[in-house]
Amino acid sequence: MANTIKINSGSAKMIAHQGLSGLETGNTNQAFIAAGNREKYFGIETDVHRTLDGRYVTIHDSNTAGVSDASMDVEKSSFDALRSICLRDKTGLKDRADIRVPSLEEYISICKKYEKVSVLELKTPLADEHVREIIDIIDGLGHLQDTIFISFHRVDVIAVRKFLPDQKVQFLTTEWNDDVKKFVLENRVDLDISYPTRTKETVEEIKSLGIELNIWTVDDKALAEEFISWGADYITTNILE
Repeated sequence: MANTIKINSGSAKMIAHQGLSGLETGNTNQAFIAAGNREKYFGIETDVHRTLDGRYVTIHDSNTAGVSDASMDVEKSSFDALRSICLRDKTGLKDRADIRVPSLEEYISICKKYEKVSVLELKTPLADEHVREIIDIIDGLGHLQDTIFISFHRVDVIAVRKFLPDQKVQFLTTEWNDDVKKFVLENRVDLDISYPTRTKETVEEIKSLGIELNIWTVDDKALAEEFISWGADYITTNILE
């Protein structure tokens, strides 16, 4: 596996946001495969939701309206109902029967096939037993050691840490303050932070605490180079070629 890619000012691990979502509809098997086929990407990020019948699917929003002509609440719909929807491609057309809502199993299998790290966002606050189910699915496919869990929800971060004391986990946030610092240090997790308000001083402080830093979502090469020169460990991008 190519763990790092070189950008002029340094090296970092590149994460394909929702797969290669700058090229294919995000969070689809097509986007995951597009990222898998590019050596530069260390990992493939996606968002996971639980369906009404207890399956797990990869889609960003809690409703399908953003990526299809159907409006279905993901967590109140069955897996088969969600699977029946044909999603739009990047041009906005709904003429490709192959673009469907993927299962968690399909996403993990693609990451494993292409030797990519899975960067899995737990999109909603989940019950502990549902976090355990997700962990068991990934473990059953033999990819747990190559998975990074991320979430905005502290309850999800705490649940993963409870079940997996040594797993890589990143807390998603738009802020860096004393409260966030306390949380990540107490739970021994890393940071996945939005880029607009980042400064060199912020990055240096985070790194001085021994925290790995993922910055999202960066589609400008010059900006990515700057963050990397400051010490960012990961850059999450829609398409950074």
